[in-house]
Amino acid sequence: MLKNFWYACEFSSAVTNKPKQIVLLNQRFVLYRNQKGQVVALKDRCSHRGAALSMGWLENGCIRCPYHGWKFQADGQCVEIPSNALETPIPKRASIDSYSVQEKYGFIWLFYGNLPEQERPPIPSLPEYQDPTMHPIYLEYQMRANYTRVIENALDPAHLYAVHANSFGAGFAQDPRVEDYVVENEDWGISTKITYKNYTKPKNGIFKAFFRPARTQLNAKTTFYLPNITKIESDFGRGKMINYAVHIPVDDNTTISKRIQFRNFFTYSWADSLFIKFHHKVGLEDQIVTESQYPKLIPDTLSAEVHVPADALTLAYRQLRQKYLAMGWGLQSNQSELNNCQRDVRNLIKLH
Repeated sequence: MLKNFWYACEFSSAVTNKPKQIVLLNQRFVLYRNQKGQVVALKDRCSHRGAALSMGWLENGCIRCPYHGWKFQADGQCVEIPSNALETPIPKRASIDSYSVQEKYGFIWLFYGNLPEQERPPIPSLPEYQDPTMHPIYLEYQMRANYTRVIENALDPAHLYAVHANSFGAGFAQDPRVEDYVVENEDWGISTKITYKNYTKPKNGIFKAFFRPARTQLNAKTTFYLPNITKIESDFGRGKMINYAVHIPVDDNTTISKRIQFRNFFTYSWADSLFIKFHHKVGLEDQIVTESQYPKLIPDTLSAEVHVPADALTLAYRQLRQKYLAMGWGLQSNQSELNNCQRDVRNLIKLH
């Protein structure tokens, strides 16, 4: 896992004036909106006895701990301890960590790291969010897999005919070869363009109506933005679809992918449920194979696995990640915190 980046950690619509816990980077955070509607992000652990502040309540833009009622400002400073006499000074160590946040492109972005503001990598541009011709849908799903494997799955052009044979990838089986392609450097990322020449009508699902039964051509561009964003642009002549996904590293073995899919065809809102259903079907196909991979984390050395030319983009991702690990931007797991986070994730799974 990497520090010193902005992480899209939740949809904007999911954060209200009720405290909400999110688990990210093996740690627990609490998000809420103050009286002005601004998002506040704090460490979800009271400095007193470690209770989850997300179980507490808000008062005038501050949050109270559910255990002993300690009150914390948006900057993490403790301003009241109810059990103390009014004249008793509040210990300096009572304060908790607060985090910079931005609200952009329908996401809440949290910066985790120690870089000064002027040196921080930017939030990548998502121009389709302002394009009135592109209709969005929002969805998410969870995988019991390391986020590095989930990212590689999204970047991999060679798995389509095998993994997605029963959805959009049916036509690839006629010729599953991936032509050589060039990986380009982007600002804080990488990209490539690939043309699929033997793409034919899917077997089922909403896309069946938009592809001719004869051979056609699919132009695709795949982009990765550090630390965890993939963008897949698909142009099949009769329409264009763009899939953004932020692959949230919850803990070492859990990833939540929060997605915005844009399309410029069949843009009726009543059709959104059809696209969401199909998207989940495709996601389940990926989930089955991704959760089976071992080791869970992509290897640190390239020689640990076998590579072919079609792996150029995923290899570029590995090299980019290694670059920032070598700069000291990697995060070490705190086992105690990790165990707590994994327990929280299990509880969330039961709730759903």
